[in-house]
Amino acid sequence: MTPLTPVATRIRWAKRIERAFLGVAWLLLGTLAAVFIGLFASMLHTGWTRLQPDFLLTFASRRADQAGVLAAWVGTLVVMVVTAAVAVPLGVAAGVYLEEYARPNRFTALIEINIVNLAGVPSIVYGLLALGLFVRWLGFGASVLTAGLTLGLLILPIVVVATREALRTVPPTIREASYAVGSTRWQTVWQHVLPAALPGILTGVIIGLSRAIGETAPIVTIGAVTFIAFLPPAPVSPSFPFVSVEWIWSPFTALPIVTFDWTSRPNADFRANAAAAALTLTCLTAAMNGVAAWLRYRLRRQLKW
Repeated sequence: MTPLTPVATRIRWAKRIERAFLGVAWLLLGTLAAVFIGLFASMLHTGWTRLQPDFLLTFASRRADQAGVLAAWVGTLVVMVVTAAVAVPLGVAAGVYLEEYARPNRFTALIEINIVNLAGVPSIVYGLLALGLFVRWLGFGASVLTAGLTLGLLILPIVVVATREALRTVPPTIREASYAVGSTRWQTVWQHVLPAALPGILTGVIIGLSRAIGETAPIVTIGAVTFIAFLPPAPVSPSFPFVSVEWIWSPFTALPIVTFDWTSRPNADFRANAAAAALTLTCLTAAMNGVAAWLRYRLRRQLKW
């Protein structure tokens, strides 16, 4: 038998290490999936009996069998609308500026470091910041606007980083071809680079909103209402100008708030309500992510490169 050369020995050991690494990775992935499936199955078993139309269409109550999450899921949706309206335009604009326009110097390097660091700041810190800035100094109170601004700031670094990474994946030939036919930098970015990067940007937006929709600490800190029996005013008015913004100043509650409140009660029926509320939040998150994933898929199909 011919002895192995040093190069062949290294290749054999590299393959063994690779197989061992893959085995450990699959083991960890399987363990994580099993834990998630077990937790979800337990939540489904506990809350399935309460997840009825009446549960979704009634307000909170002191009696567990009469309590519902109408105000909570409506409040979650309107807060997410404000969050997206704040974080997406600002995050995409900041990412485009830093990637396409800003010159590499100490100032931009400092901004980039701070953005990356802000992405890892605990959410409770954003809640304390919002309590001092939006609630007390600006006088917005514990409103939908305050919650949307708080969560928008929370996910803003995620959107900025995702936008920059998506812009970097656009082939340089697209920019060069646009400049070759006489386009300005703004025309190149707006008409060619940004549309090509939209699928990646949507991925970052999905990740950010998925984090924001389940946050409890920031909205508890700013004073979100636990027990509420009314909805925010409608955004449409019967009189001119037919649009009302009163809803952004309305008190609110959210699904994470009522879930946290019900899990802290000793009554087993309230724990079943908490599980049903968590299932509702999961369905809302899945629906939101599904719409964004569908848009991303459509945009990717339209790309010609």
